[in-house]
Amino acid sequence: MKMYNPPHPGEFIKEVYLEPLEISYRKVADMLKVAPSTFNRLINGQSNISSEMALRLSKTLGRSPESWLIMQNKYNLWQTKKNLNLEKVEKLDIKSRKKHYA
Repeated sequence: MKMYNPPHPGEFIKEVYLEPLEISYRKVADMLKVAPSTFNRLINGQSNISSEMALRLSKTLGRSPESWLIMQNKYNLWQTKKNLNLEKVEKLDIKSRKKHYA
């Protein structure tokens, strides 16, 4: 299923956890055992979720680590698709190559 303009995971964290629960990013950073500046960059979309952060978020906020990484990957892929010109990238013709090795 394609997602249209997926949110950055930090935006998701703000909207689903911080704002509704009225909890500060500093409190969550403390719970994650990361510097407040590190978590602030994440929730402001200035940094990506690493594998380590995915594990921390999973323990503190819930959801699986994989789901955090998938969310980040979908966001990154969407952003790249908007900005990358693939016009000159060539496709490998696999069908004709297979005939040579048969």
